[in-house]
Amino acid sequence: MAISDIPKTLWWDETEDGRPAVFMVDQTRLPLQGDVLSCNSYDGVCLAIRALAVRGAPALGVAAAFAVALWSETEGAEIEDINEYLNRLTEVADEVMATRPTAVNLFWGATRIRTLAFGNTDLSLPDLRALVLQEALNMAVEDEARNRQLGEFGAALLPENCKVLTHCNAGSLATVYFGTALGVIFTAFEQGKIEHVWVDETRPVNQGGRLTAWELRVAGIPSALIADNMAASVMRNGWVDAVIVGADRICANGDTANKIGTYGLAVLCKEHGIPFYVAAPSSTIDLTIGDGSKIVIEERDPRELEGFTVSGFFEPDSADASRAFDLLTAKGPYEVPLTKGHQMVIDRKGGAYGFDAWFKMTPPGVDIYNPAFDVTPGELITAFITERGVIRPEPTFEMTLALTCMGSGALHELDLER
Repeated sequence: MAISDIPKTLWWDETEDGRPAVFMVDQTRLPLQGDVLSCNSYDGVCLAIRALAVRGAPALGVAAAFAVALWSETEGAEIEDINEYLNRLTEVADEVMATRPTAVNLFWGATRIRTLAFGNTDLSLPDLRALVLQEALNMAVEDEARNRQLGEFGAALLPENCKVLTHCNAGSLATVYFGTALGVIFTAFEQGKIEHVWVDETRPVNQGGRLTAWELRVAGIPSALIADNMAASVMRNGWVDAVIVGADRICANGDTANKIGTYGLAVLCKEHGIPFYVAAPSSTIDLTIGDGSKIVIEERDPRELEGFTVSGFFEPDSADASRAFDLLTAKGPYEVPLTKGHQMVIDRKGGAYGFDAWFKMTPPGVDIYNPAFDVTPGELITAFITERGVIRPEPTFEMTLALTCMGSGALHELDLER
């Protein structure tokens, strides 16, 4: 087990028949199944984003760029007029950005490709399409480099024998590779500074229990999974030296949107005197939004709270059982008739069978409120860890000033006041 054993999350390649495609680890199936999705159309990437097959702000930024580039290499390759190409590219970018409302990287990725295309209208269409694809590929390479630099800055903040708590998944699976909050932990672990990691399960989709716990186990880092409501008790026992989380959008005043439950952890850290760090690339900072009240918070399907999903494979234990399942799945996926709202589908998977199921847990007709994110006020955040340095907010803090002082490549730790 080693950090290098963690797979890439998202990449560009060709299918067996030579068509361009976006490949990604299907995170809805992890950790028990390691399925890889192949999307050969931009709307397939959009569907994967909505279904959380790919998620995490940095990964969504590159996925958005890949989606627009994939359109350019497929449907866009049939367009001969540059104005028609640019108009349609704009429509595609808008469709991609509409898939999820909270993570700013999604907008950043699609907008970066669109801006590049409109800034190079003097090129021939074949050259412009090649430039669009290369920009998307560059963004994937840049993502890993940013995460590794961010990890170095963050690791320097942690004490020896550090016990860290993290929430949701801000690991390699939330990026193209290496991770933000977990990138800090990975780097610190390689430096011998991590003693233990506490992993919040992160209800209701359980990204911590499914994804972060899996990544830490693959990396060989000592860790334990806890329910979200156990964090306060763990802190009170003195078992947490720092909390590190990722971010989906950081406002100009430092207010930060991240997975639901993050705000509660920040409040607990203030009560217990524990540093609360937000690790995110500078592309997650949205200077167009002054404070967190302006952030659109995504509300997701009530079924995420009403029940739980499971998936897996099985092999029948007898020839008779195999024949029975062969008969059920002879015409494709078979939906098992279940009562009480439960659902299960069985399908043939090579020499075995796969199943996807959803089991209801709540009373019929119960009202559900299911926000995917909350907003943590900037004053509760000890520091922002970016690839450009560490930013420590003060009471009169302004992110615009921080980024201006840091420049495009300078490496700083800043305590800033207006």
